[in-house]
This record gives sequence, C-alpha cells and structure tokens, in this order.
Amino acid sequence: MKNRVFIIATWLAILLVGSVLISTTKFTANLSEFLPRSPTTQQAVLNEQLRQGILSRQIMIRIDGGDATIRAKLSNELVRKLQGNTAFLSINNGSNNGDTRIFHYIFSHRYLLSPTVNPTLFTVAGLHDAIADSIDMLATPGGEMVQSLLPSDPTGATVQMIQSMGSGVRPVTRDGVWSSRSGKSALILAQTRASGSAINAQQAAINDIQTAFAVAKSEAGSVAANTTLMMTGVGVISVASRDAIVHAAELMSTISITLIILLLLLVYRSGIVLILGLIPVFSGVIVGISAVALGFSVVYDITLGFGTALIGEAVDYSIYFFVQSGQSATGSDEWIRKYWPTIRLGVFTSIIGFASLLFSNLPGLAQLGLYAIAGLLTAAIVTRLVLPTLLPGNFKSRDLSSIGEHLLRLTRTLSALRPGVVLLLIAASAVLVSHRDKIWNYDLSALSPVPAAAQRLYTQMRTDLGVSESGYLVVVSAPTVNATLAVAEKTGNALQGLVENHVIAGYESPARYLPSVTLQQERQAAIPPKDVLEMRLREALLGLPVKASLFTPFIKESEAQRTLTPLTLADLRGTSIEMVVNSMLIRHGNGWDAILPLKAPASGIVDAQRVRASLARHHIPGAMLIDLSGTSNQLYKSYLINGIKLSLSGVAFIALLLLFVLRSPVRVFRILLPLIAAVLTVSAGLVLLGYELNIMNLIGLMLIVAVGSNYALFFDRGDRQVHGEIAPRTLASLVIANITTIMGFGPLAFSGVPVLQAIGAAVAPGVVLALLFSASFSQHTTV
Repeated sequence: MKNRVFIIATWLAILLVGSVLISTTKFTANLSEFLPRSPTTQQAVLNEQLRQGILSRQIMIRIDGGDATIRAKLSNELVRKLQGNTAFLSINNGSNNGDTRIFHYIFSHRYLLSPTVNPTLFTVAGLHDAIADSIDMLATPGGEMVQSLLPSDPTGATVQMIQSMGSGVRPVTRDGVWSSRSGKSALILAQTRASGSAINAQQAAINDIQTAFAVAKSEAGSVAANTTLMMTGVGVISVASRDAIVHAAELMSTISITLIILLLLLVYRSGIVLILGLIPVFSGVIVGISAVALGFSVVYDITLGFGTALIGEAVDYSIYFFVQSGQSATGSDEWIRKYWPTIRLGVFTSIIGFASLLFSNLPGLAQLGLYAIAGLLTAAIVTRLVLPTLLPGNFKSRDLSSIGEHLLRLTRTLSALRPGVVLLLIAASAVLVSHRDKIWNYDLSALSPVPAAAQRLYTQMRTDLGVSESGYLVVVSAPTVNATLAVAEKTGNALQGLVENHVIAGYESPARYLPSVTLQQERQAAIPPKDVLEMRLREALLGLPVKASLFTPFIKESEAQRTLTPLTLADLRGTSIEMVVNSMLIRHGNGWDAILPLKAPASGIVDAQRVRASLARHHIPGAMLIDLSGTSNQLYKSYLINGIKLSLSGVAFIALLLLFVLRSPVRVFRILLPLIAAVLTVSAGLVLLGYELNIMNLIGLMLIVAVGSNYALFFDRGDRQVHGEIAPRTLASLVIANITTIMGFGPLAFSGVPVLQAIGAAVAPGVVLALLFSASFSQHTTV
C-alpha cells in the first residue's frame, strides 16, 4: 500500500512540476534550430543576421484597392499614426513625412557623418559649386526638401547622405508616396525595433500596423471601403510560420487523438481502460517538453509538432499492457513477468537510436532526440509502474484472443512472402543506388513552411520597394569599436568603386551612421572657424541668386558641429539610430565585427569574384565575403550528412545491444532485417515519387526503427504457444499498436507543413512494412 501511494505521489509531483515548467517555457520558430551550437565565424554571422540583421527587421506594407489618391492618403495617415510608436525604428512611404527620427539624427550631425565633407568643400570654390548644385536641385522632384534645408545646409550634405542611403533601385512615386510598378498599390517600408527572431514582438508590431490601418480606413470613410492591407518580411513570415506550425500541430494532434480514442474505445469497450491507456501518453508529452525546456533555453515549435506525433508510439505501451494481460486475474503481474523484458529491450533500442541525435551540433536535432528519449522512457515507466497501481481490484480488460486468432490465420501466410521481401529489399537498394545523387535535398528552403503565394508576395514587394537582398555580406573585424569602424570605412571605399561600376547597387555600413572618431575629427577639421567661413561664403555667393543673410543658420550650425565632441557608440544609447548600428556592429569574444550588407545590381546577381578582388586590392585585413544563402545551405548539408552518420551509428549500437542481450547473431539479423527492409523500401518509394529526402525524413526513418523494433522483438521473443506461433493476444496488441501509430503519424503527411509532412510520410507506411516484414521473417511462424 505504501509503495503504491509513493509511486502515484511521485508521478503526480513530476507531472505538476513539468506542467509549471512548460507554462514558463519560451517557444520559438526560426531558422536557428538548423544552425550549429558552436559556430564558426561565418556561421555566427549567419546566425546573427537571421536573428538581428536589418532585413530581419523590415516589414513591407502594401495598400491595395481604391484610387491612387485615396491610397496615398491612407499611406500618409498610416505613417503618421505609426511614427510615434516605439515598436518601429523607422516608417517610410517616400513622402517628406517619413523617417523623421533618422532624418533628425543625420541632419543634426551632418558634417560629422557626410562623406562629402572635406577641406575642398569649405573653400570658396567648393561652397560656390555646392550651393549652385543645391539651387539647381530646387526644380527637381526632391526640391521641396532642398528648399527647406537650404538656409541650414546649402552644401546639400544632408540630402546627399539620404540619397546615398537609398542608392540602388528606387520605388516608383505616385501622388507623393511610393507605389508599386503596376501603379495599383501604395507601398510603405517599416523597420521594427525588435529583431525578426523576436516572434511575439513582431506579432505585436503587425497588430499595431493592422490597427492603425483600420483606424485610418475608418476615418477616410466610404471612399476607402475597398482598400486592403498586405504585409510581408522576415518577421511577418516568421509569425505566419509559427502560426502554421502551431495550427497544424494542434489540428493534427486533435485528429490523431480523436482517431486513437475512437479505435481504443472500439477495442477496449471501456471508458476507464481508455483513460488509463492515455495516461502514459500525456505523461510522456509533459516530461518530454519539460526535458527539452531544461536542456535548452527555448523549445522549437518543430519539437512541439514532433511531440504530437509521439502520441502514436507512446500509446503502444499501454496497448501492450491491456491487450496482452487479457482476462487474467493476475494479468498485470503476469504481463510484467512475461512481456515487460521484451518491451524494456525495445525501449532501450529506441533510446540508443535517438541518443545519437544528442551528439548533433544542430539544436533542432538534439531537441528531437532528447524529447523522444524522455517521452518514450516516461511512457514506458508509467506503463510499468503507474498503470498497475491505478487498476481497481479484480480489474479485467477485454479478451482479444478471438481477434488475435483471426489475425494469426492471416499471419501464417506471410512466411511465404519472404522471397518477395528479399526481392523488394534488393529492388529498393537498386533504386537508391541508381538515384544516389538525388536521394537527399540539401536546400534548407525545403523545410520552409511558407506557402508559394507568400514567397511570391515577398519577392514582388521587395522588387517594388527596391529592397535588394543579394544574400552577400562583407564582414570585417578589429579589437575595438573605433578600429572596427575605421576598417569598415576602408571597406566602404572598396565597395564604392564597385557601386560606380555597377557590380553592386549599394551597401550598408555601420560607419555610415557612426564614423570612426578619427574620420569625424578629420571632417571637423575641414570646417573653418566662423569668421573665416563667413568671409568665404560671401565670396562664394558672387554670381548666385541668393543673399548671405539667408545662410545665418548655416554659419551658426557649422561652428557648433566643428566643436562637437565626436560621436561614440555610447552616445547612441536610447536613440532611434542605436538599433540600426547595433544590427551591423556585433561584439564577439575578442573584439568586434562590422557587417556590411551588399545590394544586388539590376541583374540581381552579385559578381562575388570581383567583390573579393576589390577587397584584396584595398588590402583590408581579414575581410570576408559571406554568401548567406550558400552558407546556410552548406551548413544544412553538413549537418544532414552528420545526422545520417549519427543515425547509422545508432543502428550499429542497437545491433551491439541486441547481440549482448540475445547472444545470437542469427536472431539479431532476423530482428534487424525487417527494419532495414522497411527503411530502404520507404526511402526508395519516396525517391521514385520524385521526393528528395530531408533531415525530417531522417527522423521519420529513425522512428520506423524505433517503433518497428518492438514488433520484431515480440515476434522473436514473445510468449508462444506449444506449436510455435506467436500468441493471439500478443499479435492483436501489435496490430492495434500499429494502427494507432499510423493514426498518430499519418495525419502529419497532410498537415501542409513540410517539416511535419516529412515525418508523417516516412513513418506511416514504414511502420506497416516493419510489422509485415517482421511477421514474415518470424522464425516460429508456420504455414
């Protein structure tokens, strides 16, 4: 009695602690699950850009419907409403009202920031030419801004810097705001304060945009009734991906649980047995998620999705318990004595198989491995220790021997299929060998849950807005912030030549917004004292249609900027520009990295060789050109290959365990052959259907081995009748468990989420084949 109370109390305490832990766990959906835990420099940069990069913060907004005038009105109103929102660093629609915070920073420090500032600019001739150019610009489309700035900045430093920030392909402007090339949409580009990987913050920013648009639309009245809002960007896609995975996981788990409950009700004909049978399942899910939460800082949504599928296998243990124990008054004790050793060995084989994933440097795989181990081990232990203590006195479950007898008659014919299975194994191997270059998909995008329509919208809006995403970064390093900025400036000189030769359309740099102290001091030194500047200005204005008195603000502000203390990173703290610089200036263990994203030319293709050659000519120490897409795919490929090796090592250790326990190479061969045949057949079938396998298919193949090992072991070691056949109740339990596994994993194949589809498409057919092949190779099956 005391032992029973202790077991139940301990079990409930573990579930309670696990539930509390889960309630405080952070769940996330981003590509970092496919990035290494101990990255190289290039891998670290890739990780940082996916999490914190400029592109990850951009939200591209499109207003459709209505006429151009109403779209422009809504665009301006939306920008106005969002400019005071601290969730956004900037919000711009091409009008003079956009981007005011960054504009204010640039204008207030223009002579420290502008690359046009040099001693020549402040000579008589330099001032004359600069002011003449500014006067000429008054008649251009941007003349309104030039006119407002002319008294304070006749040199045009502010305007030129803003133009350099928008170098490359510019959006079309209609009715004073950005428009799509078709002219049917108004466009806005927002940059969030939160990174693209901060899913909840991105969701909040999206909600703010939607709310502001709804208010603006309501205020505009009936003329805006047909207008709609569309958004895209890394953050928007991340939110949609998380929602898609969570929705699919919830829907598929609901379908799976419903199907499994209906089946078990049909089998058990008892609500009590049904409830008891689901206890190991939910115990495994809670402990599995808790184990991952303790072992990692976050739980990936993919892991959560995988957990729903675990229901299909974890329920097997209770099925074995209730079906195999049958009507015996001492059923649980007899089951523990006769069947538990076989189940225990099956659990150990599963643990060994998934333990190999724990050694993966890929957090996503390591999480799946830990979840599977903790979940399955918990389900098995709860079945062994908790279920027997929860049974009421004289408990008896439904006797399924009659169903087992019918199944046994069908099973007797399977031994005749052994030659066919061998031929199928040979054929599958031949298919895989002949398609060996097309078996695996090494492209990370194969796992993307983003629908094709959303990808097209992202590409179209990026093109319309001129948000050029070349996928290339230049990375330079130095021991200090100032030294890093100085190297970034030298790198900018190399890249500027490439811009002029149309190799790239432009580039971003932290030094654009925060030059090195040395360069700021050089620019300040170019500004003459107030009395000298006044004299030169009077001479410079000869022949120009403006008076010196107009430029009193220019004289005053030039003197103020000449004596300013140079800007440092600390000066940016709390300003709108801080996050912009921080996204491109990253601290690492021994120093700092400056990230300079490149903008693709009109062709969309960056000539990497010419970029590297330019960096080499300018003798920039340690400069790296990183191809984000190539690096991410290369990483994914390396870890997929590593995952395959780890899986094979897991199979090898399973074979060693079986050899140690069974002491018979023949029996080990008979157990493993059906599992290998099932894995190869499923793989070959998917390849023949034109499907390239990915890392989640690999998890599915491992699950075939984990689940199928129970079948093979029962056919090898299960209690047998005198005439040498598997017991009817044992066979019935295997078939019922097989069906529940199909119900658990099968719906995933139709989830619409690639990472979940990959698991379902492999496991559902694989476990069926594993059962059939195990039966056909059973030593004691007779015809």
